[in-house]
Amino acid sequence: MINRKASETVLRLSRGYPVVAITGPRQSGKTTLARSVFPGKPYVSLEDPDARLFAESDPRAFLARFPDGAILDEVQRCPDLFSYIQTIVDLDGRVGLYVLTGSQQFGLLSNITQSLAGRVGLVQLLPFSSGELVDAGKAPVTIEDAIYSGSYPPLYDREVQPADWYPGYVLTYVERDLRQLVNVRDLKSFQLFLRMCAARTGQLVNLSSLANDCGITHNTAKAWLSVLEASYLIFFLQPHYRNFNKRMTKSPKLYFYDTGLVSWLLGIYESSQVTIHAMRGALFETWVVSELLKGRLNRGLTSNLYFWRDSAGNEVDVVAEVGEQLFPIEIKSGKTITSDYFNALRKWQHLVGPASGPARLVYGGDDSQARTNTHVVSWKEIAELAETV
Repeated sequence: MINRKASETVLRLSRGYPVVAITGPRQSGKTTLARSVFPGKPYVSLEDPDARLFAESDPRAFLARFPDGAILDEVQRCPDLFSYIQTIVDLDGRVGLYVLTGSQQFGLLSNITQSLAGRVGLVQLLPFSSGELVDAGKAPVTIEDAIYSGSYPPLYDREVQPADWYPGYVLTYVERDLRQLVNVRDLKSFQLFLRMCAARTGQLVNLSSLANDCGITHNTAKAWLSVLEASYLIFFLQPHYRNFNKRMTKSPKLYFYDTGLVSWLLGIYESSQVTIHAMRGALFETWVVSELLKGRLNRGLTSNLYFWRDSAGNEVDVVAEVGEQLFPIEIKSGKTITSDYFNALRKWQHLVGPASGPARLVYGGDDSQARTNTHVVSWKEIAELAETV
């Protein structure tokens, strides 16, 4: 089993909260993490119809079977349990009693905020990080392999190819979540919508353009984006809120959590195709931003990542807010460093002045190096950067 960096976070939270919740996309390893950190706790999956029927029909008796707590998997399938868990943990007083997992962000988190606020330590678990794969000796050799394969655990613990696994993942999990969260009458339109979103990864969100390309309404596009976000397929990077020159872009940027899924949706079926694909730059940027986000979430922290762009098109791909400083990170997929790679960083540093922290340039080459006012980071060393921002 590949060790997860979030293990220490889950264990730490279990010492301070009566309930620990682990959420994230399907097949990201939530159940494996929970059972490995708490091997002595009973485990129940509420995807099991019999277990769910018992929990729904008699929640008090269902929970009474576990006087010392339990791991309750996909707990959002039985929302009535949350109120009963609240009563139990308030009376019991022990920490680390229940471990809840769920793969629908809004369903799990909304129930937590309603019934278990202040009683839950939350961990968002994404697929493997680059650092986890490096530590396990299973890291892809090239950046093209890393982008094409993605990082879902099944691709690294069994003999299955990405081109074989991702179609089943979309059919089995994504479309099932879709039916649970929203009433979609035309599944083909949603499939097209998903591919159109993949073609926009790393770009500013334009709901009107997306809706027109898919032949759906503006409101439908907005609702379906919420479904993809709830299922942990996409996330939004917001523009930084400090306005340095009064001409700031206000639209967020759309990213997928996993580049393997994006590659399949774009019709990339071999890693060699990434090299010459028109979206190579966007794919590389998506991979880097996702890795930076994993570094935060694995430590139990919320995202501190933004981007900055003005109306003239000047842009810094990522701005990490650390205390009072703003650390600019530029992302370039090329393997050879050129002088124009540093242009956006120079403009940012000049504009922001003392508020700017040290600049980083992440690129597709193999050698990290120190430059004047900028540290150049190879894609192979993204894990070190992800654990510091």
